[in-house]
Amino acid sequence: MSSPTKLAVVAFGGNALLRPEDRGTQEEQIARAKQAARWLAEIVRHGYKLIVVHGNGPQVGNILVQNEEASTKIPPQTLDVCVAQTEGSMGFLLQQAIRNRLDSIGVSGDVATILTEVEVDPTDAAFKRPTKPIGPFVTRYRAEALERDLGWTMREDAGHGWRHVVPSPRPLRILNLQTIVHMLDSAAVVIAAGGGGIPVVRGRDGQWRGIEAVIDKDFASSLLASELHAEMYVVLTGVAKVSIDFEKPSEKALDRMTVAEATRYLAEGQFPAGSMGPKIEAAIQFVNRGGKQVLITDVEHLRDALQGNDGTLVLA
Repeated sequence: MSSPTKLAVVAFGGNALLRPEDRGTQEEQIARAKQAARWLAEIVRHGYKLIVVHGNGPQVGNILVQNEEASTKIPPQTLDVCVAQTEGSMGFLLQQAIRNRLDSIGVSGDVATILTEVEVDPTDAAFKRPTKPIGPFVTRYRAEALERDLGWTMREDAGHGWRHVVPSPRPLRILNLQTIVHMLDSAAVVIAAGGGGIPVVRGRDGQWRGIEAVIDKDFASSLLASELHAEMYVVLTGVAKVSIDFEKPSEKALDRMTVAEATRYLAEGQFPAGSMGPKIEAAIQFVNRGGKQVLITDVEHLRDALQGNDGTLVLA
């Protein structure tokens, strides 16, 4: 199938639809989706077909709280199924908001969401060292029961209680890639790999199955952008530009950064693993796989950044 002439892949966090200060009502999330649609539509207005990759941390967290609270009445679902649930629910909210926004600005094109399975390696070192805390805090007594009954790894978070920690393996392959390519032939916007995608592994019997893990949406979106040969890869974060010496007197915002510079800054510890680190790694991966450049900025400055007046570019 023919690829679209210009393709952009945009990755943003689940807190775009559900922020810490929100109560978490459906009405709030619909309002947030409408806000997101305004700036996503700007990219389509610039002549691009668009792949949207959203995070889902707060949303999966809420489902896991529901799982725990209702566990004596309804058997809890596994994490891979919870990720699939958020891909569907968040995809619906974004799909509807983007379609309405495109209609209102006179831009034609369909909007579609795909439940995206992403292959991970069952021997990935991440499975031996789970690090990603998810779900509610529980008492030590409950944590011991969950470790015993479900085989979970539980870790204490100083003063708050115990939480389930899960692996965060690297994505190897987007299983639905060809379907996404077909969808791009007729859709202006495709929402894919939500939450980093649903992690799956192939068993010794050749059958695919879901696995309890969390794939970083920045690595999944970078892989997707590379596989689809996207002209533009945009990573939206909480700051207008990437900085070195962040929050120090010597802080310096960067307009552009080569892959070599980004790699050096990473090695120096400029970009922590819990915040900017994965975004910089994802940018490096995309460029090293043949991508031209990556734009890193925040929502408020996206319009200016698309015109070359803001944001940080990562280049070969």
